[in-house]
Amino acid sequence: MKKPLILVTNDDGITAQGIRALVEVASTLGDVVVVAPDSPQSAMGHAITIDRPIRLRPASVFDNIEAYECSGTPVDCVKLAKNVIFKDRTIDLCVSGINHGSNASINIIYSGTMSAAMEASLESIPSIGFSLLDYSFSANFEAGKPFVRRIMDYVMAHGMEHGSLLSVNIPNLPEAEIKGIRVCRQADARWVEEYSEAIDPRGQRYYWLTGKFVNEDLGNDTDIWALDNGYISVVPSHHDLTNYRAVSLMKDLEFQRV
Repeated sequence: MKKPLILVTNDDGITAQGIRALVEVASTLGDVVVVAPDSPQSAMGHAITIDRPIRLRPASVFDNIEAYECSGTPVDCVKLAKNVIFKDRTIDLCVSGINHGSNASINIIYSGTMSAAMEASLESIPSIGFSLLDYSFSANFEAGKPFVRRIMDYVMAHGMEHGSLLSVNIPNLPEAEIKGIRVCRQADARWVEEYSEAIDPRGQRYYWLTGKFVNEDLGNDTDIWALDNGYISVVPSHHDLTNYRAVSLMKDLEFQRV
């Protein structure tokens, strides 16, 4: 039987340690092809490149793995994989990551890792975004690998409805201390942001974004609760941003011109 084709991408760049760990797991499950940014693209969200050419070059980064580095965004990587590299072949699964740092709660909105997975889901490709709660470039991804494989196995066996994807966050713990996997909702949390102001050597004013993450959601069914309590969080997500409750509440706004 032909092995499933697995597309691996990320937003930390093709040389990041996280994508290497994800490639190692994915290669045990199917034929892997990597298409990833040639430099870090964190917090790019669903950005695409329309104002300059996009370069796509073969990359000798992984042993015995076909790989390409892309000058564009994470979403550009998925679009090029789907429409150029594999225009005549079906991609069976797209996995993005493993991201260096959390993509839990509201972070999914800003994340290039999750936007790459979401782009794949828009093309009806089952997709998963993986993140580890460690921002260090030298983060240790070994503890999460068995769980990454388990989740990939599940999606490949059960499929995923059109437009859906999984946001997976892994606590920064030794494997023996990870309690398990929780399927949960996205916590209602936010960033309280500030900008540090300074003057550069040329006398020009500039700003640097700072802030802190604030979670006032006390539910025990959220991704933040799961991570704080030693579980891997799995949040089924979707590109449909409609507030369905508001649709019914705002019906009195409607009118029809006679």
